[in-house]
Amino acid sequence: MTRSTSRLAAAFAAGAAATALSVGAAAADFPERPIDYVIPFDPGGESDVTARMQEPHLEEMLGVSVNVSHQPGGGGAVAWSEFQNNAEPDGHEIIGINIPHIVGQPIQRDDAGYATDGFEIVTWFHFTPNTLIVPADSPYETVDDLVAFAQENPQALTIGGSGTFSGNHLEVLRMEEVADIDVTYIPFTGTGPLPAAILGGHVGALMTNSMLGVQMEDEIRTLAVASEERVPALPDVPTFKELGYDIVGGTYRGIAVPEGTPQERIDTLREAFSEVNEIIGEDQVPLGFIMTDYGGDEAWEIVDQVYNNYSAFLEDADD
Repeated sequence: MTRSTSRLAAAFAAGAAATALSVGAAAADFPERPIDYVIPFDPGGESDVTARMQEPHLEEMLGVSVNVSHQPGGGGAVAWSEFQNNAEPDGHEIIGINIPHIVGQPIQRDDAGYATDGFEIVTWFHFTPNTLIVPADSPYETVDDLVAFAQENPQALTIGGSGTFSGNHLEVLRMEEVADIDVTYIPFTGTGPLPAAILGGHVGALMTNSMLGVQMEDEIRTLAVASEERVPALPDVPTFKELGYDIVGGTYRGIAVPEGTPQERIDTLREAFSEVNEIIGEDQVPLGFIMTDYGGDEAWEIVDQVYNNYSAFLEDADD
């Protein structure tokens, strides 16, 4: 399903040998024009916030304009399908990618329109663990309160999140399994619409990313975070594990280019995003992000880990 490390190493070696004579010229010519950076979700979410932070620094490092646009739909699937089918493999078109989204959707949907291994991954630049939040005036003071209600009232509790078979959705499915509850999951086209949904009473709770728990801390109550350890930006919020629920997971975000993009151009983009990460990290960590820098073999190892963690679970889950 995903690319093995050995396949990646062989492909890299072959590509390096075939292009050794032209690497210097190609690298010197790239980028030759503005770079189109597609965000497959609504404005206002973690991917958008990050891209806006990255944009001016990328422009300075790469010497061209970086044009951020949004193409929401299908929890990212609309944009990822369009990208794999139509983007030119020259490094001037890049797209935000997320896992477990790009792992879960092709398993669950025959019509996802794209393949997990149909990208060239440039980097995974950060991670956000899932958090369970409720309105500040919610009757649920703790996770146990919410679970008790859900056990007594199957499907009555609505939990919103970004996309289907995304990090948020998978954590709701995991919570149903671990806590022996049956809730109604409400998918949105990104994180952007979630504040209005929870504050407007359209859902009873959200399974969302840690950034929203930080941003909305005066308006909501964060019951738990799905990480091994407490998140520095949410030091008073317990982990699910602390509360007796074996729930750990979240979303890796990164950048991809089309298959066939020259390796030296991927390397140029990887270096730029790595340097930008160091600059914006001091602003992102207080917002609940955990900074990462995984490219090449490491990037695909992360994909393989997510696939191994979720594939059997996804195949058993109802659509």
